Amino acid sequence: MHFCFATTFSDPSELGPLAVTAEDCGWHALAVSDHVVNPVETRSTYPYTRDGSRRWGMGAPWPDPWVTIAFLAGQTATLRFFTNIYVLPARPPVAVAKLVGTAAVLSGNRVALGIGMGWMEEEFDAMEQPFRGRGKRADEMLDVIRTVWTGEVVEHHGAHYDLPPLEVQPVPSEPVPVWVGGTSEAALRRAARHDGWLSDLHTTGELAEIRRRIDGYRHEYGRDHLPFAMVGASRDAADLDGYRRMADAGVTHLMTWPWVFYAGLDATPQQKLDGVRRFADDVIARW
Repeated sequence: MHFCFATTFSDPSELGPLAVTAEDCGWHALAVSDHVVNPVETRSTYPYTRDGSRRWGMGAPWPDPWVTIAFLAGQTATLRFFTNIYVLPARPPVAVAKLVGTAAVLSGNRVALGIGMGWMEEEFDAMEQPFRGRGKRADEMLDVIRTVWTGEVVEHHGAHYDLPPLEVQPVPSEPVPVWVGGTSEAALRRAARHDGWLSDLHTTGELAEIRRRIDGYRHEYGRDHLPFAMVGASRDAADLDGYRRMADAGVTHLMTWPWVFYAGLDATPQQKLDGVRRFADDVIARW
């Protein structure tokens, strides 16, 4: 199992030292989250809390993920990066292909595109993209993105996007993995059609059941012979035995906040660095 940690809500000034320290300690990857705007009030319901309220307040930092990944890739050599998650249908597909493809080229293919469909209608309004039909648009977007990543002169004529013959350069020399977040049947099926799935907080039993469902869909689509990443964060695993249970459930990438175990959610920048190192000693070195 690969070990990864989230940088959500960390001050941008902390990210460079966290990435360098993570690479030095043997972490596999660092995840960057995404929101374009944080409205004071929203008519949308956050899907991952019981009361539908956001887990953050005003002032939470949301640096652009692909600018951030490019910046951090320039300070590291082996550490990998992915978005957890990127609100794909809030953007136009060619712009996403350009951003992610360039980051893949400059990082030496050390990136994965973790996507979600988004839940905040105000964010789509700010980006001048329709909220309705975002799942179907995202499916077509992924077709467009992978088509232009061939580096050839291509065209696309679909239900939502129409492109004349064109090329996008530079393009990655290796396929960029596409990992899908969400727990609905549509999200799990979308993940099964691509390269991986990203969790929210789940029990180990829930993760095992989700893996079973995804593997069934992958078999249905004739994709069960291909590599598949499952990025899991668990509410009931916090030690080596727990992480081994997650691996047995089909999790390939552990997602965590290492400093929370040692200093809590309000860890200082130094405590975060110490937590990254200590988790590497306590867990990664013993795996």
